[in-house]
Amino acid sequence: MIDLSQHDAGPRNLRVREFYLGRQPILDRNQNLFGYELLFRNAPVGPAHITTELSATAAVIAHASQLGMERTVGDALGFVNVDADVIMTDIFAFLPREKMVLEICATEPVTPLLLARVEELAGQGLRFALADVSGENETIVALLPWIEYIKMDMRTPLSTLMKLAPRFRQQKKKLVAEKVETREDFKNALDLEFDYFQGYYFSRPVIMSGKKLSPSQLAVMELMTLVTSDADNIDIERAIKRDVSLALNLLRLVNTPAVGARQRIESLSQAVTLLGRRQLQRWLQIMLYAEPSKRGHSMTPLLMLATTRGRLLELLAGKLRPSQRHVADVAFTVGIMSLMDTLFGMPMAEILAQIPVNDDVSQALLARDGFHGDLLKLAECIERIEEMDDHIVPALRNLAMSADELVELELAAFEWSDNVVRYAL
Repeated sequence: MIDLSQHDAGPRNLRVREFYLGRQPILDRNQNLFGYELLFRNAPVGPAHITTELSATAAVIAHASQLGMERTVGDALGFVNVDADVIMTDIFAFLPREKMVLEICATEPVTPLLLARVEELAGQGLRFALADVSGENETIVALLPWIEYIKMDMRTPLSTLMKLAPRFRQQKKKLVAEKVETREDFKNALDLEFDYFQGYYFSRPVIMSGKKLSPSQLAVMELMTLVTSDADNIDIERAIKRDVSLALNLLRLVNTPAVGARQRIESLSQAVTLLGRRQLQRWLQIMLYAEPSKRGHSMTPLLMLATTRGRLLELLAGKLRPSQRHVADVAFTVGIMSLMDTLFGMPMAEILAQIPVNDDVSQALLARDGFHGDLLKLAECIERIEEMDDHIVPALRNLAMSADELVELELAAFEWSDNVVRYAL
């Protein structure tokens, strides 16, 4: 076994912090959040400091764990890709075992040493998944006794999936559909009785012409208009009281640790007075994603993604333009509103016709233009790190930000979003 501490420094000048961190949501059959696949990519900045795949993978995972793997996954499970070299290290001392699933590629060559190590780790309580399964081979047959999850790509021919899925279900394996990018992919995987679904199908807008906002959404939108105008606090409070569920949800949300209030907020009057217009507007934006009627229908992942985007953009703007508080406020609004076309099933242009926003927000949301548009593009690249990895370096260079700084802000955004979602559900 390889001692991971050997990869921390020394003559190879290992720079473990030069990496990007992406996470892809994994949902259950009710479209509630179940886990994340954590994707680590080395940032090609300057000379190559990491000379082997082992040090690139193991050292990055170890360092991310030290930064706070639990901050990254929250209450969900984390699926982490590992190869034979990494499995032979002592990296698992860094990982919160009850939260992690080790993902092995189905094409990984099997050796007696690897099998013995997998059996040993399984005996210690670690769980395993097999990824990229498109048939049966020696690797799958040999590792299957220790495998809990089987991951299959939805781009695999449907006829192949129809043969494989029942076979693995009979062996009591949990099935994860990967690359679920469309509603049709999701329906096919449901029909094949997959247990979990990985991809961004839930964030793709399904535009329905003539769709109207729900009564609770309209109530929130009207309240947002009052907050952004010069309406008196008493008028805002009266508007909130007209909708009992809105009032209760708002009180619950504003008492989340993410708000950072020094005392518990017990009344609507307190909420309006203590929070101020800027914070109140923020929580109303979040409430659009957290309305009760959305529960169990993509609400959780959309809420998680929108709050993470909003917070990450706010933190990025605060880091890049620390003396301009309003720029960070606008960044949060851009992030949180960027998924409203999916939430409402309406084109973004129609939404912006109903919600008054300034030109910076409009340009960012409609054309990904300007400073805030650049921040939004970066966040979207990180979310789709597998397909858009090569766009991240130019985006960071354009913003004069390091990969190290980006990961720190990402972790803070993940943690903040997790806190919000716990209180919103």
